[in-house]
Amino acid sequence: MSTTLPVNRSFDALAIGNSASLKRTVRDDDIKLLAMASGDLNSGDPNHAMGDAVRPAVIHSMWAANLISAVLVTQLPGPGTIYRSQTLEFHHPVSVGDTITATVTVQAKDPADSTVTFETRCVDQAGRDVLAGIAVVIAPSEELACRPAPPQEASRQHQHRFAPFLREARALPPLTTAVVHPCQPEAIQAALEARAEGLIEPILVGPDAKIRAVAEQAGLSLEGIRIEATEHSHAAAERAVALAATGHAAALMKGSLHTDELLAAVVAPQSDLRTQRRISHVYVLDIPAYARLVVVTDAAINIAPTLEHKRDICQNAIDLLHVLGIDEPKVAVLAAVETVNAAMPATLDAAALSVMAARGQITGAKVDGPLAFDNAVDLAAARMKGIVSPVAGQADILVAPDLEAGNMLAKQLIYLGGADAAGLVLGARVPIILTSRSDPVDVRLASIALAKLAAKGKSSRTGAAP
Repeated sequence: MSTTLPVNRSFDALAIGNSASLKRTVRDDDIKLLAMASGDLNSGDPNHAMGDAVRPAVIHSMWAANLISAVLVTQLPGPGTIYRSQTLEFHHPVSVGDTITATVTVQAKDPADSTVTFETRCVDQAGRDVLAGIAVVIAPSEELACRPAPPQEASRQHQHRFAPFLREARALPPLTTAVVHPCQPEAIQAALEARAEGLIEPILVGPDAKIRAVAEQAGLSLEGIRIEATEHSHAAAERAVALAATGHAAALMKGSLHTDELLAAVVAPQSDLRTQRRISHVYVLDIPAYARLVVVTDAAINIAPTLEHKRDICQNAIDLLHVLGIDEPKVAVLAAVETVNAAMPATLDAAALSVMAARGQITGAKVDGPLAFDNAVDLAAARMKGIVSPVAGQADILVAPDLEAGNMLAKQLIYLGGADAAGLVLGARVPIILTSRSDPVDVRLASIALAKLAAKGKSSRTGAAP
């Protein structure tokens, strides 16, 4: 049974004393986004605002005032509200990590012009007044009602963080990519979509007759597409690895064979794609509730990684984020708790990785651990537990203690958090693209764009052409 719900309060429905609130925690990105939107770059520079691990950066004073506006136009009175005036008195600075509660309360109504006067107030997590004032608005004349959109559908309207590196990847020459055993329509379709976007020049590696039959049955044209014929999936994996090892392909892309079969060929003793690094998988996640892209690693390859494996897992993810323009990613090494406990090996590994980063064994990032998930991604949670860390609450990379934890974390964020997840295998001489048949087109293209940028970054470090 479907129902409609009121999304606002009309002038007649409002009563003196009616109140509504909104709570938000200030994140590091809020400073940057508000600075760019307003042009107030002075406050938008955390260094200029004297922020550090002990004294977090002070955010623009108007950030809290915007919460007042948000309550009025989204909750009380809600959609249809027109602002007339707002007075503000600022009582206390707001810093990154503060949790601010904005409250509006009806003080008076004037039927002559349908205006409503609200007391407006913001307080921080300690109950201190941040700002106070009076707002006068014209309330809606009638109630509006609508059926709420499904949370995942609504969240996707705001997901756009893959767009910058998709644009950058499209601007580069197509990446020659060996698509391994594409013997299902979805695998061929993914390769053709990426080719149409100018991202790759695919080489289809697998049984020629089977590939052509699948394409014909699905109505897909293979005109102009090179097919490297092999007998079966195992041979396809070996041939694709050989193409990459000899420079005839700059990336590998999983088709319709098992991931284990492809990766076995990559790490085989005779493979020339192995490096001194352990290969690892990254999910690059666009999560509606988080202020930036976040990487979860490793959720697909290393079942029970050793400390040395985790060092490589960290470094692989760090190197990828460098390519994406994040010069010094924040790496949170996860455990169930944020303190070292000899009975919990994950906390010992996390502490060791933090020391390894301090000693230069992991480079190009701020690494801290052990951190529990809540204080890795939420500044308020970190502050509540008294954690002073350059990473806590602002993590760009989440390093899981093992594959089971990483896989469950990533899939919870995807299926319950509405996240889009681009996937990539790193640590070999070429990037390896892993896509899922259930991935929407834009996510498949994002995975391929990541591989293209990773290949460009690797070639710029080695001096080789991608």
